[in-house]
Amino acid sequence: MEEELKCPVCGSLFREPIILPCSHNVCLPCARTIAVQTPDGEPHLPQPLLHSRGSGLPAGAAAAPPLDHDAAAGPACSGGGGSAAGGLGGGAGGGGDHADKLSLYSETDSGYGSYTPSLKSPNGVRVLPMVPAPPGSSAAAARGAACSSLSSSSSSSITCPQCHRSASLDHRGLRGFQRNRLLEAIVQRYQQGRGAAQGASAASAVAICQLCDRTPPEPAATLCEQCDVLYCAACQLKCHPSRGPFAKHRLVQPPPPPAPAEAASASPGAAQGAPSGGGGCKSPGGAGAGAAGGSAARKFPTCPEHEMENYSMYCVSCRTPVCYLCLEEGRHGKHEVKPLGAMWKQHKAQLSQALNGVSDKAKEAKEFLVQLKNILQQVQENGLDYEACLVAQCDALVDALTRQKAKLLTKVTKEREHKLKMVWDQINHCTLKLRQSTGLMEYCLEVIKENDPSGFLQISDALIKRVQVSQEQWVKGALEPKVSAEFDLTLDSEPLLQAIHQLDFIQMKCRVPPGPLLQLEKCCTHNNSVTLAWRMPPFTHSPVDGYILELDDGDGGQFREVYVGKETLCTIDGLHFNSTYNARVKAFNSSGVGPYSKTVVLQTSDVAWFTFDPNSGHRDIILSNDNQTATCSSYDDRVVLGTAAFSKGVHYWELHVDRYDNHPDPAFGVARASVVKDMMLGKDDKAWAMYVDNNRSWFMHCNSHTNRTEGGVCKGATVGVLLDLNKHTLTFFINGQQQGPTAFSHVDGVFMPALSLNRNVQVTLHTGLEVPTNLGRPKLLGN
Repeated sequence: MEEELKCPVCGSLFREPIILPCSHNVCLPCARTIAVQTPDGEPHLPQPLLHSRGSGLPAGAAAAPPLDHDAAAGPACSGGGGSAAGGLGGGAGGGGDHADKLSLYSETDSGYGSYTPSLKSPNGVRVLPMVPAPPGSSAAAARGAACSSLSSSSSSSITCPQCHRSASLDHRGLRGFQRNRLLEAIVQRYQQGRGAAQGASAASAVAICQLCDRTPPEPAATLCEQCDVLYCAACQLKCHPSRGPFAKHRLVQPPPPPAPAEAASASPGAAQGAPSGGGGCKSPGGAGAGAAGGSAARKFPTCPEHEMENYSMYCVSCRTPVCYLCLEEGRHGKHEVKPLGAMWKQHKAQLSQALNGVSDKAKEAKEFLVQLKNILQQVQENGLDYEACLVAQCDALVDALTRQKAKLLTKVTKEREHKLKMVWDQINHCTLKLRQSTGLMEYCLEVIKENDPSGFLQISDALIKRVQVSQEQWVKGALEPKVSAEFDLTLDSEPLLQAIHQLDFIQMKCRVPPGPLLQLEKCCTHNNSVTLAWRMPPFTHSPVDGYILELDDGDGGQFREVYVGKETLCTIDGLHFNSTYNARVKAFNSSGVGPYSKTVVLQTSDVAWFTFDPNSGHRDIILSNDNQTATCSSYDDRVVLGTAAFSKGVHYWELHVDRYDNHPDPAFGVARASVVKDMMLGKDDKAWAMYVDNNRSWFMHCNSHTNRTEGGVCKGATVGVLLDLNKHTLTFFINGQQQGPTAFSHVDGVFMPALSLNRNVQVTLHTGLEVPTNLGRPKLLGN
């Protein structure tokens, strides 16, 4: 709440807050700093319509008084002693008509009044600089002179620091704006409460439940480490039941309260006081002055136009409180006015009603935050699991690649060893033959050198043969390498590289989906309808094309399909009241149908709560009171049905006659959905009814009225309808007196509450009632 109590200009708690025409608030000292002047001769907007002020100056007035009653003094011009000089006067030269017009120049900063040099506040609002004191004069006198000089030749306006709408000031200046005394009192109470809380927090710091609806909240009993929320015992059972996704959360004892020294050090406001802000919004007396002001009696607000008169009425046209003189003499004389107290209560009720909606949304937001924190925890856990899974899969790929690498290296090693062996064998063989041929050549040369012909001829034939044989040993290919130095091995890694680049998360399409998980916290019943919600388990890689929801007949019989589609939330209407249903769901995809989920048991309501159905009624039927009150705009009988549909069980409802003129014949009973809507109920074969006048009643079906009974209706009468589909009987009650019962003969199916009436009758429906006892013997109705 503290942010609502801070001035948008200085950022401190409000001091003397005033209400601007745009309904925003600002401190009075800060208002002086953001007011700007327009010199005479410059174009400016007309005077705005200030709902809280009078009719302005008369036409032709050219005086330019100061911004407020204190503007002639030095502190006023200086913004309370610590602000820039501002609010120096506003001309009323526009006349009485212009003085009552609202300036809607722009949704943003229009720049109106920007002729005077200005500074910028932290909120982006213009703040007038200090007026320098001329030599030889005091600062106060100089500022007063500056105020007087500027106010005599300029008009003034103020720009809201929040919505940036500009408004011109009239002859009263800033004092023409209403003082927000309610906000001022709340600020004083807040300052007192904050001071008391800071003084007692160190001594009595107790952890409280953060989700309690009680006032004050219950002390916290447990702390959920996943949600990071403190719960009392009741809220813990509500938010963390024994079953469901929150059952696995770890609940621990709440942390102990801080020590007194720690509590004192944790509240700097206790030692330093309220923060100081610009614009002179800080109270001169500090916290003590605020407390003293809160304990004093609050000054009763008076009319700014007539300061001696209290507010007594509320002007609806201007939306502001006024006094009786404003009605007699001021511009509110011809306006619509209402009593101040009545409007106060009405607006209080409207604000309370609006706060209820905000409170519900705040509660939903707290629950949503708990849900988001749970999702955050699940995301973290699932992320770690997925990371571990990814690392394991990549490590497996690396291991497989390492093993394949070892196999390929073994192949290369074998090929290298084979080539080396072939080359070494060829080297050894060639070396041996070369040594033999070289020795033979050297021996033959020595033989040729000898000069003994006979000796030469003795060995020449043998040497020639040996040389020829040696030459024949060097056959073709003997001097060619048997292997090459190149390796005929090429690693085809391109497909694997492409596969690695395309490595990504994919969904398996070769498996049926697993069984869905029913979300019990979202499954519920209402009257004779049930709502079921489900989701797929985490880490589900199989795609899901749709779901099949099955429901039994309410008596433990066979399951039947009630929904097939892609949604994970389904509501089934038209079930039996006071019955127990079993439901289950399964998922399917292109590969087939997966297993069923767990079965959930749902119990429908014991009694029926329903209203008139605006969609099924005749167009002449007029519904009000949240569709519980029905009347008709036609003199002819028109039919309207209820929103409930019955096929078994015992059901009772009542209709109160609010208006009964000229003795009409309203009819009450049940009907099929296809009943004729433009004639009396019971004239066709789709309805079973009792129509009644002021003296007697008749049972009617298929345009046959039988079993006349004495006793009619009038204004204020009550007609009860009892439908027993177990015994096939229909019983009526008029002011507690039983009419019937009447039996259906061989009639089954779905029936809805029905009513026919004309413009002379108005009835109100009452449902959720207990079944009356001591019924009489049934009479046959219809066939």
